[in-house]
Amino acid sequence: MKVITVNKKAFFDYEILEKLEAGISLVGSEVKSLREGHISLRDAYVEFHDGRPVLRGANISIYPNASFNNHEPERDRFLLLGRQEIRRLMRKVEAKGVTIIPLRCYFSDKGIAKVEIGLAKGKREYEKKARIKERDLGREMDRDLAGIRRR
Repeated sequence: MKVITVNKKAFFDYEILEKLEAGISLVGSEVKSLREGHISLRDAYVEFHDGRPVLRGANISIYPNASFNNHEPERDRFLLLGRQEIRRLMRKVEAKGVTIIPLRCYFSDKGIAKVEIGLAKGKREYEKKARIKERDLGREMDRDLAGIRRR
């Protein structure tokens, strides 16, 4: 498995309740651009359009070596999931405060582009601040322990 990108901001801004693997419908120049690692999932999210999951806001850069009919960088892309998975996700998204966001994009062992999506609930501002404070205290303790070991 070759990881292309990870949406680090998603893990900070959201509490991930469940993870799921989905295929992604792409055109040729998008796949080539993905192989070079040119994708951003920062502001991306998943919505349902006519009962089908759609990845919106993901930016796959234009492939410079493609012909004149290149892809649109921020177009909507359909996600490939089973019917039962789609129904289950739709039911869960109807609950208040739950959304679906892409967590990472990668190529499977067979060379197929996949997106790991997560059922997420937004964190409050105080939860984010507590997480930052906890991380800083941990780093400080590590520095102190490293100083003691050097003596």
